[in-house]
Amino acid sequence: MSTASTLIDAQQRLLRVAARAIGRAHLAHAYGHCSVRLSPGEFLVCAAKPMGLIGGSDTGTVVNVDGALPEGVLGEVRIHQEIYRQHPHVGGVVRSMPPAVMALSAARLTPRCLHGIGTYFSAGVPLWDDPQLVRTPEQAAGVVETLGAASAVVMRGNGAVVAGASLEEAVVLTWYLEDAARMDLALRGAGLSDRAAVIPQAEVELRATRAGRIFERMWEYLTAGDPEGTAIGSA
Repeated sequence: MSTASTLIDAQQRLLRVAARAIGRAHLAHAYGHCSVRLSPGEFLVCAAKPMGLIGGSDTGTVVNVDGALPEGVLGEVRIHQEIYRQHPHVGGVVRSMPPAVMALSAARLTPRCLHGIGTYFSAGVPLWDDPQLVRTPEQAAGVVETLGAASAVVMRGNGAVVAGASLEEAVVLTWYLEDAARMDLALRGAGLSDRAAVIPQAEVELRATRAGRIFERMWEYLTAGDPEGTAIGSA
């Protein structure tokens, strides 16, 4: 087997593990998708089926960052395409439907930075204020323009998109985003929103450490028990 074939097989496996992790964590239901960059001009997107149901024989599709989507690839994969095209540092993208994130978004709100996990969104979480499915290049470009330099963009009533330096990072950040939303939603539901202690920027930058295997441990937690489980960086 060639080196190129070995690499693509490893990325296919990583994609399946990531998709199932998102499904198990209830960050997506029947809808959503994830992808991993293969090269400056190509990425691999997961099979067009519920991520939690992706099996060992399911393979992703290679997509070019420019041009039309391949046959059978879901329309909103244009968002992935546009992110990879505009942001060369991005190595993985997750399109998900986290319930607390969606609840806040229906009120045109995104999670505030209220606890340690929320500090990983120091650039804030912008809102794409449109509940429609993103099915055109123009819509995808609008979502990515809204994303800007942030790690995540929330789509009103339509889930979220998270971009990371790797697919593993994007999966972990998706979980972090939902946990930040859960915290914010709980305070609002308890009538304590006005008393919420939003963490100031100076403290955010100090708290958002990656030391101590912060991301690696969450990846291990989210992928525990997966038959194709893989450590960060092993794909």
